[in-house]
Amino acid sequence: MTNVTHMDMSKKFPDLPHQIPHRGNPISRALFKKLFLIQGWQIQGTLPNHAKAVAIVAPHTSNLDAWYGFLAIWGLGIKITVLGKDSLFKPVLKPILHWLGLIPVHRDQVNGLTEQVVNIIRQQDQIWIGMAPEGTRKQASKIKSGFYHIAMKAQIPIVIFSFDFQHKTIYCLGDFFPTGDYAQDLNEMIQRFEGKFSAKRPERLSLPLQNLVKND
Repeated sequence: MTNVTHMDMSKKFPDLPHQIPHRGNPISRALFKKLFLIQGWQIQGTLPNHAKAVAIVAPHTSNLDAWYGFLAIWGLGIKITVLGKDSLFKPVLKPILHWLGLIPVHRDQVNGLTEQVVNIIRQQDQIWIGMAPEGTRKQASKIKSGFYHIAMKAQIPIVIFSFDFQHKTIYCLGDFFPTGDYAQDLNEMIQRFEGKFSAKRPERLSLPLQNLVKND
């Protein structure tokens, strides 16, 4: 019985390729994996084997996105680096934020934010930058382009993930290499979400994803 259970859990949780930045240890990964799976969730899709990438996830409509997202990340053992306001990094919080994978950036320097992140990427041998392109849990009128410009300037792929609360699934929708034509590339990336997403709070779904549902 134990072997059968292990096989079923493995099917719902992909292996982590060797080039992707790792975190944790077998014990911590097993714990978070179990916490994720016992809630009825699973991960589908193959993780692209890239040492550097910008990882994006949508839709983002609820705090529960972070809960399931972090359980999946920690269960996989993947190290995702997230951007945080430099003002958050107080002496007491700094160790915790670093453990969570946050790095400080000066968000008030709008024109220089992309350059800050690209410089960080260039200094690392392995790094995945995690971003929510809708930029808010409330209804977004458009997808923010920051993730795209970072990937384009750093010359790294974008790895796309989606939340499907209806089927309790996080999908890996593959990688995408930006061409420089933002409008065309964004349209191609959004099309990958078709039939592979549903929001916890549908009324907060961003307009681009709403349009995808309407056109289905």
